[in-house]
Amino acid sequence: MTGATPQGNIPPHPAAVMADARIRQPKNPVHNATAMYPSLLDATPLALLTAREQLPAATAPASPPPRLLAQLRARLRTLHYSIRTEQVYVDWARRFILHHGKRHPRDMGAAEVEAFLSHLAVQRNVSAATQNQARSALLFLYREILGIELPWLSEVISAKQSRRLPVVLTEREVRELLLQLNGTTGLIASLLYGTGMRLLEGLRLRIKDVEFTRREILIHASKGNRDRVTVLPDALAQKYPRGVLSPFDKL
Repeated sequence: MTGATPQGNIPPHPAAVMADARIRQPKNPVHNATAMYPSLLDATPLALLTAREQLPAATAPASPPPRLLAQLRARLRTLHYSIRTEQVYVDWARRFILHHGKRHPRDMGAAEVEAFLSHLAVQRNVSAATQNQARSALLFLYREILGIELPWLSEVISAKQSRRLPVVLTEREVRELLLQLNGTTGLIASLLYGTGMRLLEGLRLRIKDVEFTRREILIHASKGNRDRVTVLPDALAQKYPRGVLSPFDKL
């Protein structure tokens, strides 16, 4: 037909050209950059890093400071306080904070501490030993964690000192009591009575700490984080000799 354009000379549609370019485009972003900017070929090797490495590293969010009770627990362990003291001090700090409506101790001072200790003596009727324990815990919190020196809190209403006579069992009563116990429970009770060990010291005892030849027991990390030696009663050494299956092997 006159005036018709041959099929081979029809120009491609612009959309088809762009689609073909996307298909032929290399997947590596470095290749894309060098194709668009040939000057990058003459750059240093550091400029030819992948796109991920060229992006600025995301700054990690700053971790929040440890909570107050966690700081108190960590400080007590650093100073090698016993686990019982740690538990008691943390508990008194928690009670103090809850008593004052969850206010931070840094926003309070001697007046609030005195009010809390007086509350323990008047409303809670605690003993003098318990009140002194709470006082020591709060003084430690302010001095070691918050860096605030509090006075000795002389205005606190002190709990009444109780004077009671201890109840002491006779030898016959102790013997009859121990005869009713057997196994590990009987061994622990006999150790506490015959060696003067504390409860946790007896529960933490290991067979390697018992010296049958010298009739000695080595106690590790006792009160004040000190080691000490106590005697092994002959009755226990004869009842539980080393080399036979005994409750000592379970400790």
